[in-house]
Amino acid sequence: MMSRLAVLLLLIVSGLAQAAAPAVFQRPVSLDTGQGILHGSLLLPRGDTPPPVVLIIAGSGPTDRDGNNPAVGRIDILKRLALQLAAQGIASVRYDKRGVAESLAATPDERQLSVERYVADAVAWSHKIKADPRFGPLILLGHSEGALIASLAAEPAGASAVIALAGSGRPVDQVLREQLAERLPPAQLKQAQQVIDQLKAGQPSSNVPPALANTLRPSVQPYLISLFRQDPAAAFARLQIPALIIQGRNDIQVSPADAKALQAAKPDAQLALIDGMNHMLRISPPGMGQQRDSYTNPALPLASALGERIVVFVRQLTSA
Repeated sequence: MMSRLAVLLLLIVSGLAQAAAPAVFQRPVSLDTGQGILHGSLLLPRGDTPPPVVLIIAGSGPTDRDGNNPAVGRIDILKRLALQLAAQGIASVRYDKRGVAESLAATPDERQLSVERYVADAVAWSHKIKADPRFGPLILLGHSEGALIASLAAEPAGASAVIALAGSGRPVDQVLREQLAERLPPAQLKQAQQVIDQLKAGQPSSNVPPALANTLRPSVQPYLISLFRQDPAAAFARLQIPALIIQGRNDIQVSPADAKALQAAKPDAQLALIDGMNHMLRISPPGMGQQRDSYTNPALPLASALGERIVVFVRQLTSA
């Protein structure tokens, strides 16, 4: 017998696929935080009632509102996700983090960035959205490192739900240690571990191995110190609202084990493991050497199950 969730998914996918997409109001939006102006984009489907709205929070580094990073070029994965949601009657706001793209002027010096500042910005965006009568329930969606920001911001934001998309279930210093163990020879790895230990203890380090001169550069160390003191699973466990965890089985940056760790921390959270999906939210072969195209090719679509699963979750919230 089909589960209630499976029936709901079938009805949404089959029924909405035949329905005409709603007209969508698109415009740039901005937020004066009192510590700089942040810039973003609004997608608002036109309808008779205020639609649910998703605040999309990008991942680590200089990743912009659309999911693009200078290291890989323009692939627009978060923009594409927002457009998919709009076609199903779900509004969204996505924004450039401070220090990134159009929000660069808000914090041009990366030494001034911190997880706490990013969380405060997500809360400020949320309050602006919730004060706008055009919107219904607010859902925070964070991709990668953004999942941690969404978890930490949800309670003060007054969010109705959280979606953790490819988010780590472990402290990020553990993830970094594992990644470096696969890349560095023993002597450099030992030196890198010592630097990470120092940052974990809240102290900057000048003893960075040449191979990590960019990754652990002095100007990014204050942010890493703020990041390394966070525990994503503990933050997720504190959530008192509905939550959805989405993870690709072919993700080479965050594993299904991370998603299961998040669910273990909050057993009432829904978990969706998507076959074939990688960290760029596309269907891709397993293994690092086979995924390069999915990180750089703008023509590749998102995994179809991703948008479908989010729509099901949001409809459950609004129909309850």
